[in-house]
Amino acid sequence: MMHPHDIVRRPVISEKSMAGTGRNKYVFIVDRRACKEEIKEAVETVFKVKVVNVNTMRNPGKAKRVGIHRGYTNEKKKAIVTLADGEKIEFFEGM
Repeated sequence: MMHPHDIVRRPVISEKSMAGTGRNKYVFIVDRRACKEEIKEAVETVFKVKVVNVNTMRNPGKAKRVGIHRGYTNEKKKAIVTLADGEKIEFFEGM
């Protein structure tokens, strides 16, 4: 099992994700090998909140080219975490 801080990499700060905070939904970039149960436990441990639901999505790496060099961007996994009523993550409140 991985450490909770290794599972939850960083929050997603975008206009669409910040609109979801009013409905107790928060978006995080997570480790791509983590399952929903591990993500739930990690968010509850790190932020001391009660998680109701976790939805995940994988974004595959895209092919990129700069001059003659070709490569791919990194693959990402996002988790949309729904918290219980009355719960908030203080990190997002100041934005």
